[in-house]
Amino acid sequence: NFINARYLASAVFLFIAIFAAIFSLTNDSIPIYANSKLLLSPNQPVGEAKGIYLGRVVWVWDSSSTNENIPRDTTKIKDQIFGEGWFLPKHTNMDVVNTMVSDAVKKLTEKKTISEAWDALFKHFNQNHGKGNVGYQEGEKIFIRTNQVSASGGTYDNSTFEIKNQNRYGMAETSPQVVLAILRQLVNEYGVKQENISIGDPMKHMFKHVFDMWRNEFPNIVCLDTDARLGRTAPVSSADPAIYYSDRGKVLKTGGTTGDPVTSDYFPTVITEADYLINIPSMKAHARGGVTLTAKLHFGSNLRGSASHLHGGLVAPDKMSTTSTLRPGYGLYRVQVDLMGSEKLGGKTVLFLVDALWAGSEANDPPRKFSIPPFNNDWTSSVFVSQDQVAIESVCFDFLKAEFTENNPYGSYPQIEGADDYILQAADSNYWPTDIKYDPENDGTTIGSLGVCEHWNNVEEKKYSRNLNIGEGIELIFIEKKTTSIEDIDIPAAFMLYQNYPNPFNPTTNISFTIPRSGNAALKIYDVLGKEVATLFNGEAEAGKLYNLKFDASRFASGVYISRLEFDNHQLTKKMVLMK
Repeated sequence: NFINARYLASAVFLFIAIFAAIFSLTNDSIPIYANSKLLLSPNQPVGEAKGIYLGRVVWVWDSSSTNENIPRDTTKIKDQIFGEGWFLPKHTNMDVVNTMVSDAVKKLTEKKTISEAWDALFKHFNQNHGKGNVGYQEGEKIFIRTNQVSASGGTYDNSTFEIKNQNRYGMAETSPQVVLAILRQLVNEYGVKQENISIGDPMKHMFKHVFDMWRNEFPNIVCLDTDARLGRTAPVSSADPAIYYSDRGKVLKTGGTTGDPVTSDYFPTVITEADYLINIPSMKAHARGGVTLTAKLHFGSNLRGSASHLHGGLVAPDKMSTTSTLRPGYGLYRVQVDLMGSEKLGGKTVLFLVDALWAGSEANDPPRKFSIPPFNNDWTSSVFVSQDQVAIESVCFDFLKAEFTENNPYGSYPQIEGADDYILQAADSNYWPTDIKYDPENDGTTIGSLGVCEHWNNVEEKKYSRNLNIGEGIELIFIEKKTTSIEDIDIPAAFMLYQNYPNPFNPTTNISFTIPRSGNAALKIYDVLGKEVATLFNGEAEAGKLYNLKFDASRFASGVYISRLEFDNHQLTKKMVLMK
C-alpha cells in the first residue's frame, strides 16, 4: 500500500544519500550530495491551498536592484571584501526595491494601492482567525522577523555596533533594504504607528548599518538585540513555554543528537504578545536542513542562545561530520512542521516574504550568483511573497534545488534526500511518521493542512498546476521588471539620489542619498520655476553612508518640486509632488 511503499522508498533513499555523500566528501572540501529525486512528481499538488488567491506566490525579479559588478575576492569561498559588502546602499538600488516589494504585495492581493493591499491582507488574516472582516486595528502589535545570522559575538565594534572585518562579514541574510520597503508601506501608506512595530532576530545583534537605515527614517520602531544598548531593546522571555515539540523528547536533544530530551521552548514576548508576524528570511541552502526559508528562520526564535537542540529534527543534524546521524528520506519527524504549525509563529503570520535579492549557498556563506534562468550567472535579485507558507517554501525549494546540484562548487545541500520532507508533512498528514501527531500547542488538537506543496514542471518554464490549469496547487506569478541598472549610470554607483518617500506627500517627505567618496555634497529643493526654496544638506559627506533627510513643506503651496543632489560636478534630480 501507499504507506509501506513510502517507507520502503525512504529506506532506499537513506542508503543512497549516505553512500553518495560519503564518497563525495574529501578533506577540507564542501560535501557534495548526488542529484536526488523527489517523492512527488512534477505538478502533483498535495495539501490545501491558502490565501485570498489560493496557492498564489508572487515572484518579482529585477536585475537592476543589485550591483552585478560588486567587487569580490573570487579566490576564496568567503568572497566578500571588507568595505564592499553586498548590503551597502551603493550595491542595492532602494528605488527599485521599493517598486519590487510594492508590486509584489499589490499583485498578491490584486489591489491597486499599497493601503488597499495591506488592508486586504489583514482582513483575510482576521477572518481566518475568528476576528471578523476587519483590518488592522490601532494599537495592535506587529513583529517583523528577520535573519541576521552573521550578527554574533565578535563580529562588531562593542562601542558602536559597526560591523568588523572578520570571517562572517558579508554572509547572506535579510537585506535591510527589503525591510525598509515594508516599513515604508506599513507606516507611510497604511498608517501603522511606528511604536507598534518591532523588528529583529531574537538570538542576534543588530549591526549599526542595519539599525541606522531603519531608525533614521523610523525613529520610534523597536529594534531587537540581545544587547540592550544604543537604542536597541533586549528580548524578554514568555512566562510559559510557547511551543511543545511533537516528538515529545524522542528526537530532539540538548546537544542536537545527544544529551537530554527537549520537549518545549520559550519565545520572546515580542512574538507571544504580537498580533501579527511578517516573516522575512533570506533564500539560502543549508548544510543541516537542505534549505533555510520561512520555516527554519524560527530556529532563532527561542531564547536558549542557540538552536543546536533543534538540529536533531533536520535531515543532516551534524552536517557531514557524523554520517551516522544523517536522517535523509521521507516520513521522519521534522521540527520545521511544528514551527510552521505553531499558533504563535506560522499561525500569526500575515505575510511571508522571502528575500532573494542576494540568495546564498549555505546559511553561513555569502551571496552567490545563480546559473539557472533567468539569472544566467547574476544575482537572484528577486523577492517572493505569499500568504501560503507551504507554497512559498515549495517554490523557493525548487529554485534552490535546481541551482545547487552536484556540479555546483559551493555545495548541493538541497539534494539531500528528504530535504522537502517537512514541506510535504506541513501540507498533508498522510506524509507524517506513524508515531507522530503534530500538536505544537500540546492541547490535544493536531494541526491541519498548512498549505499546498507542489514541484514545478521544469526549471525553464517554472509552471505549477494552477498556471497550467491542471490542478488546484500553486500559482506562481512572475513579474519581470526592467529599469536602469546601477551599473548603467555614467558616474559611480554609490552616487544615488533616491526618490522621496512618500510621493505624493503632505506636508513632509523623506529624501535619501549616498556619494561614492567623501567630499562636499549639497541637497537642495527647487520649485518648478527653478527657484531654490530649501537646502537640506550642504557640507562634507562620508563615502557610502546613507543620508536620510526630511523635507517639511508646510509653508509651501501644492505643486511639483525638484530635489537636486550636487557632488563633484555631477547632479541628480527627482520630481516630487506636494498635495495639500
